Amino acid sequence: MKRSITILIVFLVFWATGSQAQIVDPVHWSTELKMTGDAQGEVVMTASIDAGWHMYSLDVDPDIGPQPLAIEWTALDGVELKGHPKADKTPHKKYDEMFGANLSWWTEGVTITQAFTATKSKFAIEGLIRYSACNNDNCIPPAKESFSMAGNAKIASAPAETPVDTVVTDTVAAAPVVASKAEISDADLWAPVDTTSSDDTTDYSTTSLWYIFIACFAGGFLALLTPCVWPMIPMTVSFFLKKGKNRARAVADAMTYGLSIIVIYVALGILVTAIWGPAKLNDLATSATCNIIFFILLIIFAISFFGAFDIKLPSKWANKMDATADKTTGLLSIFFMAFTLTLVSFSCTGPIIGTLLVEAASTGDKFGPAIGMAGFALALAIPFCLFALFPSWLQSAPKSGSWMNTVKVVLGFLELALSLKFLSVADLAYGWHILDRETFLALWIVIFGLLGAYLLGAFNFAHYGPADRSIGTVRFFLAVASLSFTVYLIPGLWGAPLKSASAFVPPLYTQDFNLYGESFTEYSDYDEGMAAAKKEGKPVLLDFSGYGCVNCRKMEGAVLDEPDVKAMIENNFVVIKLMVDEKRELPEPEYVEENGKQIRLDTYGERWSYLQRYKLQANAQPYYVILNDRGELLSGPYAYDESIPRFTRFLEKGIKAAE
Repeated sequence: MKRSITILIVFLVFWATGSQAQIVDPVHWSTELKMTGDAQGEVVMTASIDAGWHMYSLDVDPDIGPQPLAIEWTALDGVELKGHPKADKTPHKKYDEMFGANLSWWTEGVTITQAFTATKSKFAIEGLIRYSACNNDNCIPPAKESFSMAGNAKIASAPAETPVDTVVTDTVAAAPVVASKAEISDADLWAPVDTTSSDDTTDYSTTSLWYIFIACFAGGFLALLTPCVWPMIPMTVSFFLKKGKNRARAVADAMTYGLSIIVIYVALGILVTAIWGPAKLNDLATSATCNIIFFILLIIFAISFFGAFDIKLPSKWANKMDATADKTTGLLSIFFMAFTLTLVSFSCTGPIIGTLLVEAASTGDKFGPAIGMAGFALALAIPFCLFALFPSWLQSAPKSGSWMNTVKVVLGFLELALSLKFLSVADLAYGWHILDRETFLALWIVIFGLLGAYLLGAFNFAHYGPADRSIGTVRFFLAVASLSFTVYLIPGLWGAPLKSASAFVPPLYTQDFNLYGESFTEYSDYDEGMAAAKKEGKPVLLDFSGYGCVNCRKMEGAVLDEPDVKAMIENNFVVIKLMVDEKRELPEPEYVEENGKQIRLDTYGERWSYLQRYKLQANAQPYYVILNDRGELLSGPYAYDESIPRFTRFLEKGIKAAE
């Protein structure tokens, strides 16, 4: 058991921190020019591939993952290409488990030829070969090989010269032509800027992971209070105290039990990442399909907590784990006891775990599920360890009873309210307008109003028996909190900012009726906004945001909608707000180069995400910078920080720099 835990911990550390590896180039290129006639010739490109490696061919979909072989003709002086490149052998075609698709590749080597006709007696050719290769264990990043050559041809009369700066990208499967930055937008406006001199030291990933950890820790604490887990605490602790030859051994066993719980749930978080993959986790944040599935799942979890049915794992799983724990001894026996707890308590913890994993995965952080499950498991493990250290505390712990059913019902209402967040994300990203702000608020008002009425004993679900009119002090104050929150939400139906709920409520611009005044004008297109800034002679407040970004909504409600900040922005800036998860399709796909790989942009969200990465070398949201009308940096960047004085200083710096 110790060895298994050690191996898992080493794996976690390696997976989280990455490793340094020697640079590998398994493909070696040679190029030559061959004349096949007075004015006819061929460019011959030969690849030698190391043993055990394969290079992907020309007919691979670049959206799947690997870089297909592509030949970019960067300069053709006095040359006309004839047809497409041709390979001297047919590639292997096979299903690739790493990418989950049918791919084709060459092994050992291949020769590619491109025919041409010279139009001048002296001609020159320059090109770039882009390729990627893998073996059974890993892949190299997309790589490139440049070449240039010149030759002489016998030309009777020289026609007009071919421009030297012609750029053509070709593959056997006719890959898309790579668009230059000028085809996407004005090159100066899109030009990268240096943000390293900024005094902003926010660690975006750490902030996000702390949020996930704390949220899941709170979820683990709530799971403790359910009827499937709470009664297990005194039983398990008493078992260790009686079984141990001395108290020190009993405490050590309880500590091992707690550590085993953590290992099991962290392994579950890693499994989620392994199944979906780190890259796919980003898609979960705004994918309509995923968010609708999450919405339905949370509805099912809520109905389960209301007592309509129980979500249970097959009983034979728990029985098998229990039998295994009896047969084994030492640390391994304790580990299987912890595993039995996770299976037996699943009917209560399953919906909570499912909700937390959905929330952690939808943040798009590849460490999110593992960190979230670590927080959840820590909350579960602490009571077992504490009661083993201080057994007398068990006497004062609350006894099992009907109050635990109340916990389940309250969790059901919370699941119901949270489910609307996922439906809202899909609704915003795709512009369906089925869950605009007032509709969302009306549903929340009903949900939290019913929760308050339930806590006051106005009704109960049939599964849990008749309503109990005699309520305790804690339940009374929870009812007051729920009903107060309900009243707080009501003015939002007429446009109140609702800063405390802004992280979950749809943006104010989705509301049809607003008595509180409109917000400042925001451009949703970068080029259009920059043109407006040049016309008005104002600097630009560039806001990279997202429909599924919780912190973006919190910044808008707590900082940007604050009257003084709002007035400063409205009077001094042109605001461009770009949603990196917008699913509206571009008029036609655009192609860009990034990290040596051809990237296809299909939606406006992908376009704005690329702009943020290319121009600002960042991909976190919210992310604010102030630019002049030429696209040069004046102030920032500024990340998530609800400090109004600090955000005001960020704006003032931009105003002074513009002057």
